[in-house]
Amino acid sequence: MTESWAEDDNLKYETLKVGKEGAVLFVEIAAPPMNLLGPELVRDLVSLIQRAEADNAVKVIVFKSADPDYFISHVDVTKIKEYREEAAKLVGEPSIGLLFRHLSASRLVTIAQIEGRVRGAGSEFVLACDMRYAALESAIFGQPEPGLGTIPGAGAVQHLTRLMGRARALEVLLSADDYDAEMAERYGWINRALRARSLDGFVRSLAHRIARFPTPGLVAVKERVNAIALAPTEDFRRDSDLFGEGVRKPEAQSRLQAALKRGFQTRDAEMDLGQLLGDLAPQDGEIES
Repeated sequence: MTESWAEDDNLKYETLKVGKEGAVLFVEIAAPPMNLLGPELVRDLVSLIQRAEADNAVKVIVFKSADPDYFISHVDVTKIKEYREEAAKLVGEPSIGLLFRHLSASRLVTIAQIEGRVRGAGSEFVLACDMRYAALESAIFGQPEPGLGTIPGAGAVQHLTRLMGRARALEVLLSADDYDAEMAERYGWINRALRARSLDGFVRSLAHRIARFPTPGLVAVKERVNAIALAPTEDFRRDSDLFGEGVRKPEAQSRLQAALKRGFQTRDAEMDLGQLLGDLAPQDGEIES
């Protein structure tokens, strides 16, 4: 049985549903209409991380989505300043890249259980998690930022290059296209792609297995793996700055406005975001007739 973390805890979150089983938190992302990463979700993630890190009884967090079509779609491009300000409440700087790196460096073991689309900063959030498992039938991954004229700013460059190697990371980033779970597994974006009917049981079993082990060993393993595989804070900061600079440039603003006219940030249009971006005019962001 999943117990409430605290009687009033779920009342504190606008976009998360939290349950606790022993030393494992199960967190369901519920930010309709399409789980955009906006200020409300960032605020809730900051609060959750702070609360979990302060509770020594919590060892593992599993993140999943209440929406079968969208895990986290990407940032809300109309509220960049606002969501960055929420991230600063934990990391001291207006950067979700630094917020996600904080999660990677945390003593908490984090697992993303992915069904539906996870793109942009949504992909960067699951990359910040320690492990990623995805449903073969529904999970779709992408980094659309280069298609809009900027760079991913919350860790994708750092993580994907280390996970995939240079050539595949460049393919994924420069194509700004969608990748299904089978290809994501082949490229190293995720740990495993599983049938949806098996996904929940596999992740739940793994989370509880890890949570039964002594905390000092878990912490030491994460620290040593991170020393090898987690990029320095300065690299995350640089990517975050480049995203902020890039998205303000005229070329990016032109493409962003063209994408919004095509339905960017609407549920139906983003079911095939790779196609939407590919249909934009190549130079100035104007829509081809």
